[in-house]
Amino acid sequence: MNAFEPHSDDVVHLVDGTGQMDGTDQDSKLAKCQDIIGYQFKDLSLLLSALTHASGASHRLASNERLEFLGDAVLGLVVCRWLFEEYPEYNEGDLTKIKSAVVSRRSCGKVAIQLGLDRCLIVGRGVTRNRSYPRSLVSDVFESVVAAMYLDGGDEIVRQRLKEWLADEVATAVETQGSNNFKSTLQQYAQRDLASTPVYRLVSESGPDHRKAFLISAVIAERQFPAAWGSNKKDAEQHAASNALAELHGLPLPFPDTDS
Repeated sequence: MNAFEPHSDDVVHLVDGTGQMDGTDQDSKLAKCQDIIGYQFKDLSLLLSALTHASGASHRLASNERLEFLGDAVLGLVVCRWLFEEYPEYNEGDLTKIKSAVVSRRSCGKVAIQLGLDRCLIVGRGVTRNRSYPRSLVSDVFESVVAAMYLDGGDEIVRQRLKEWLADEVATAVETQGSNNFKSTLQQYAQRDLASTPVYRLVSESGPDHRKAFLISAVIAERQFPAAWGSNKKDAEQHAASNALAELHGLPLPFPDTDS
């Protein structure tokens, strides 16, 4: 398999198939895509369909929309089996949260751009000229390529590739979504990656003595993370740890302080 060579995960690069630049014609895109994914198709028409956006198709059924439909299901099944086999300590609820994060449009789009699949997408000239494309089309091509590989090479090929491409997404989702013991997860992360141990700082408290609420923030090496409320200090610390994990991984805060 060819090396995984990421480029910026913030910028989508689309070029139409006019062939006016080297590497932008249809045949070059097919070759480039096969090089990226480390798989040579027996039936190139499958890959051509997977890479063809509706704007660049001769008719709707020639686009990647049908393959996207199948790819969504294949992706979900492969990730579910992966999580089921490798994380036996997690219950159904945890596995569902992890899986949802891994197969989200955000994750698929990010990985597609890191791989460079956006450069292989066959789109109409107007899409690249006007830059009016929806961001979701990059995640869509990821799903359609997964489906094409599944039909051409079988589930084992897909499983091998996805376990390489989505390894970081799974690890992040497990750390941020997979366990209710967020303090333990944050401590492991901080000690492993930040060479520090989290401490928890009481920011505020409110309510009568018999029904107090506590606002607590996690602090790692003097960096204070967004505080979270809890009906007791134990819950507040768990919520604060969850907020810290989310911020460290660039994800939305699960327990925002709505009063701030």
